[in-house]
Amino acid sequence: MSLMTPTTDQPSADRLGQVETHGIDYIPETERHGRARELFAVWAAPNVGYLALVVGGTLILMGLSLWQALAVIVVGNLFSVLTGIVAVSGPASGTPSEVISRAMYGIRGNRVNILVTSWFISVCYLALNWAAASYTAFRLAERFGVEVTVPVKVVLILAVAGVTLVIGVYGHATIVRLYQPLALVLTAVFVVMAFFVLGKADWAYHPAEPLHGVGLWAAIAAGLTIVASAPLSYTNSADFARYLPSDTSPVAVAGWTSLGAFVPSVLTTGLGALAGTALNMADPESAIEGVLPSWFIPVFLVAVIVGTIANNAMTAYSSGLALQSVGLKLRRSRSVLLDGSIGTAMTMYALLVSNFLDTVSNMMQLVVTVMGPVMAVYVADVLWRRNTYDGPGLSDETSASPYWYTAGVNWAGVVAVVVGIGLSLMCVAAPVFTGPVAKAVGGVDLSLPVGLLVPAVVYVVLMSRRQVTR
Repeated sequence: MSLMTPTTDQPSADRLGQVETHGIDYIPETERHGRARELFAVWAAPNVGYLALVVGGTLILMGLSLWQALAVIVVGNLFSVLTGIVAVSGPASGTPSEVISRAMYGIRGNRVNILVTSWFISVCYLALNWAAASYTAFRLAERFGVEVTVPVKVVLILAVAGVTLVIGVYGHATIVRLYQPLALVLTAVFVVMAFFVLGKADWAYHPAEPLHGVGLWAAIAAGLTIVASAPLSYTNSADFARYLPSDTSPVAVAGWTSLGAFVPSVLTTGLGALAGTALNMADPESAIEGVLPSWFIPVFLVAVIVGTIANNAMTAYSSGLALQSVGLKLRRSRSVLLDGSIGTAMTMYALLVSNFLDTVSNMMQLVVTVMGPVMAVYVADVLWRRNTYDGPGLSDETSASPYWYTAGVNWAGVVAVVVGIGLSLMCVAAPVFTGPVAKAVGGVDLSLPVGLLVPAVVYVVLMSRRQVTR
């Protein structure tokens, strides 16, 4: 069964409109295909979305001026370069990120790493994004006169999740090809929206009570952490580059991945900041609807839902690979469906039963304290090894693997990440938790620089003391 007519230049294991048969196994050179520039659309589609608007408006609500907010948006999104560096390990190894990280933590150590930093956080993101998309679907249904009862909510939640999981199950080739037109359509919708929003924007905006001194730096640091949390969460970028031929230019892979994440995120988040200069972005969806013509509001709401689905389909795809990586003996398509079922159940509980969504949202504010160190170690490993990985060796889970280390654990990676997370928590300043270091410096959140620099240095120092496969 196929969604679309497959192209003849793709291998049967990864063909447009057919369920991808590869999982975390090594992709042989004979089945590699595609070009690096295809990665731009893969990363652009999920970054043209509603959540970016929310982040932009949040920066204004935090007390920053327009130009301060725009500077934070640009600098924060520059961390997309790290997403690009991680992506180059895909063609080099022919394996996904969830397997490549065995080089950093060992065969056994990586199972714990993936279970916490990839699978669990991915499922939480699935629930959060589906909750946001489902809420938007409720509003869309109401605009068409549908009474949104509990059964209707259940149907809409299942519909949003179902479309997402279909894309995730069909896999890599379908994502790569589908996201090219999808990125163009979403961009067109947001360009039209920008026309109406920019007409209201105050380009000279300054808050009534401008921030100064420590208060200003605390707001800037918090804003950078919020903006950077998105690119720092993309430690899965090798998943979507691993089918490229091994001789594909690493610069091209890193460049197209970084640009695909950076450009649309800067423009969309910047638009949210501009909207915040004239609209009350405490309720961003209602505020933006207030400046849009009535005929365009349903188009905007559909775009919000589609953009969230695009983001979640990639998350579902990678979470399925994560389950395989921790040792679950399921085909990739079935592991995606298992994760999707868990995420759907969490979404329904969040929207229909309790305030669970608030609890999860608060927890996700601290994700950067985990994902920052994990990203730092990954990037450090790629640079230290000069992007040289033994793909078949990474797929070998026995003690004969060159990545077995000591009893299956690479303590250099474990120590670096644990130290990084510990120091990040001490330096974080979030509504749900403020570390002692952050308190000592007046509430300035230093978790971002500390969580990136310290674990990277610790990892390289510890790895340089031992003889490893490079």
